[in-house]
Amino acid sequence: MRPEPKPLILIVEDEPELAKLIAIHLENAGMNTQVYDRAAHAMKFLGHNFANLLLLDINLPDQSGFALLEELKKADKVIPTIFLTGNSLENSKIQGLEMGGDDYITKPFSYPELVARIRAVLRRAESNHDQNVTRNVRVSDKPFEICGAKVNPERLEVEFPAGTVVKIGRKELGILAHLDANRGSVITRKALIHAVWGIHADVKSRSLDQYIVRVRNLFKEHGLSLDTFRTVHGVGYIFEP
Repeated sequence: MRPEPKPLILIVEDEPELAKLIAIHLENAGMNTQVYDRAAHAMKFLGHNFANLLLLDINLPDQSGFALLEELKKADKVIPTIFLTGNSLENSKIQGLEMGGDDYITKPFSYPELVARIRAVLRRAESNHDQNVTRNVRVSDKPFEICGAKVNPERLEVEFPAGTVVKIGRKELGILAHLDANRGSVITRKALIHAVWGIHADVKSRSLDQYIVRVRNLFKEHGLSLDTFRTVHGVGYIFEP
């Protein structure tokens, strides 16, 4: 039986001794760590690598932890985050949590509590992903209509006008959901791949083309047209129903 992979915790903390101590305790608790003392270095790492959780100091030399989290959100990089700070003011805690932080720990803290809180956030993140069909669709999402067909994410089904109900693949469902959510807007190929497969997915354009052909053929086979889903040469697509 293969051992469970160790979660990677990205520690962004400008106090070298504290960062070192945190890393030692987390690694003793069965986690992998990567340490940075600047927001820019952490952002660069996350641009090319996956981490299970971000342990983020609010006061960093180059920018605040709040600013880094905003930058990650703009880049569509979703990562569970626990703020670390010496600031115990309530409004600072509220700001961190309202920005999307999953927890907030005030220095000084006990290392067993830190480990316990990290594990709690990782469990919540894992259970949230259990509902995901693709990166952009959850089984709890409501049905939506597109080009005369009704798409039901919960059952992975498409209902056509004659009453025919057909099962649909997860990626095809993700593509239809992204089109529906971005009507009238140009969608780059990369944006579509990131939306459906995830930001770190290694998906080639040819693979995306194959899934789009399947979606078009499915509608065509049941008497519906996806002509309003057009290719924008050299860029991607646009859906203008």
